[in-house]
Amino acid sequence: MSHEEHAAHAAHEPGPQSAVADGESPDGPNLDFAGTTPYEDYVQADVLTHLQHPRSDDPGEMVFLVTTQVMELWFTVIVHEWETAARALREDDVPVAIAALKRSVRELEALNHSWKPLGQLTPAQFNSYRGALGEGSGFQSAMYRRMEFLLGEKSASMLVPHRGAPRVHAELEKALQEPGLYDEVLRLLARRGHAVPAAVLDRDVSRRYDPSPEVEAVWTALYAGDEGAELVRLGEALTDVGELVWRWRNDHLVATRRAMGSKTGTGGSAGVAWLEKRATKNVFPELWTARSHV
Repeated sequence: MSHEEHAAHAAHEPGPQSAVADGESPDGPNLDFAGTTPYEDYVQADVLTHLQHPRSDDPGEMVFLVTTQVMELWFTVIVHEWETAARALREDDVPVAIAALKRSVRELEALNHSWKPLGQLTPAQFNSYRGALGEGSGFQSAMYRRMEFLLGEKSASMLVPHRGAPRVHAELEKALQEPGLYDEVLRLLARRGHAVPAAVLDRDVSRRYDPSPEVEAVWTALYAGDEGAELVRLGEALTDVGELVWRWRNDHLVATRRAMGSKTGTGGSAGVAWLEKRATKNVFPELWTARSHV
């Protein structure tokens, strides 16, 4: 075989040269799949990245829409963590509950950072696509409502907006009737011999939780004891959650105040006035008031 023939033959043979012809390393990742990639099959990225359908021509609406969708995903994983924690508490598995709560703290931090892209909106920028929202409001988020229910912020009237979506309504109805995260904590305290009153343990869990002086006394006694005790660590994990929920509400308030002042909120809510009222409330209330007595 002549030199020229050998060169021509080699050009048609597969080998390292063809593997790197386009700049790829021969030991790089597999790029050839019969159908969609395993990554796509697992993450469903193509679905996620084609769920955005802006209703205006303003480029800022895409930012608002994607940020809101990201918030919904964080709501979903946080609900998962708190339901995991509640189930572990029912089973007296405090370490698993604390681990889930600690994960949710990092997720709440990420959720709260979601306000950053929206927090700098001027009124004119928000008004440029606000009309596209119509009567839509975060107030109507079913997954956020499940978060609130788990935190003890129960209200049967919050199911009304979801009557037209049977599956969503059924999930919310179930969450309304089940004990919240703090209810499971208080039941655990009672099983561990602490003086949680029967009126608290037997309360109607479909209603908003009201603070109890007796529960405050239980937390006061726990915090006055061994700081490394398991129940104190549980209390601190809950306090971390409560702090970030409070920050979420305040960041929401500030972002809304910057974008629209004191105007009526989307969906007919009272806007800033309603958010201001929400921002004054703490979840797991006795964990905060007990600190004054330690």
